Amino acid sequence: MRKKVVTLALQGGGSHGAFTWGVLDRLLEDDRIEIEGISGASAGAMNAAVLAYGLTTGGREGARQALKDFWESVASKAPFNFMPEDWFTPVAIKSQTALTPAFKTFLFLARFFSPYQLNPFNLNPLRDILARQLDFERLRADCRIELFIAATQVSTGMLKLFRTKQLTIDVLLASACVPSLHHTIEIDGEAYWDGGLTANPPIRPLLYKCSARDILVILLHPCRRPVIPTNADDIWHRLTEISFSSTLFTELQGLALAKQEAELGLFSVGRLERRLRHLNMHLIDSQELMSQLSTLSKLNTQSAFINALRDEGRSRTDEWLEKNFQLIGVRSSFTLAGHLY
Repeated sequence: MRKKVVTLALQGGGSHGAFTWGVLDRLLEDDRIEIEGISGASAGAMNAAVLAYGLTTGGREGARQALKDFWESVASKAPFNFMPEDWFTPVAIKSQTALTPAFKTFLFLARFFSPYQLNPFNLNPLRDILARQLDFERLRADCRIELFIAATQVSTGMLKLFRTKQLTIDVLLASACVPSLHHTIEIDGEAYWDGGLTANPPIRPLLYKCSARDILVILLHPCRRPVIPTNADDIWHRLTEISFSSTLFTELQGLALAKQEAELGLFSVGRLERRLRHLNMHLIDSQELMSQLSTLSKLNTQSAFINALRDEGRSRTDEWLEKNFQLIGVRSSFTLAGHLY
């Protein structure tokens, strides 16, 4: 049976990226699907690089094991976890009031003190995890997947995309550098912050630089919050969430308009116009679950929480494959027109 080729766009969202782990784990089980390229920001960048390295060194099973090792390390090696052990259960999702006093104190201090003051020695357990698990020299030399890792240039506020041959541990850390929590990452004399600020995740490079007709977007942020925030903390957290989602919606709006214009023409003259006419968009998310999780839960690295998100990702992907696999290469299962102005 001929394999169906897709590209993946992986959204960032802290520990919520474990949902994407579940999605990827299930996709890797299905040998009918081949991955040509992956774009990602923040946690999406971590998932992209770990998957690509696992595929490079051990095929599909190697990629599944690499993702498992990475997320288990995140759950077990985090030096500070201010969430109670029972903060998350699959049955009931507790509210923000379940946060420990230590965690509330830390977040309060982060409003007034920079990470250079709160973490003067620049301790970052993620650097140790990545250094232990990934051989970046081999990744750059042997990886056949096109990677596009987003970071934000501090001096200009513009998006910087790092390709496979440019990947280093600092590139991944830059993509996940939340400026209120981490020291700025410097690469070749330029300072970078979280890639989610300017592309979460990047879509256009998958259109311009890859040949697959189908782009599968893995979303972590809820498209809609059912409750309007009214207190200062909730308003601040919702503003932060919107800032990390607005770039995706802007990009989808531009893509929808370009595709609409390309489809109005009788003939496809240019390569980009042909790509747009034949572009298929797909989406895997878990709106019901993610809309119940607070923004602060992105800092929760308890094993129970990580594993529950993984299981949710696998379950949602099972459902998506059952319903939409036959549409890959044929038409979109996600309507771009809904994002037109």
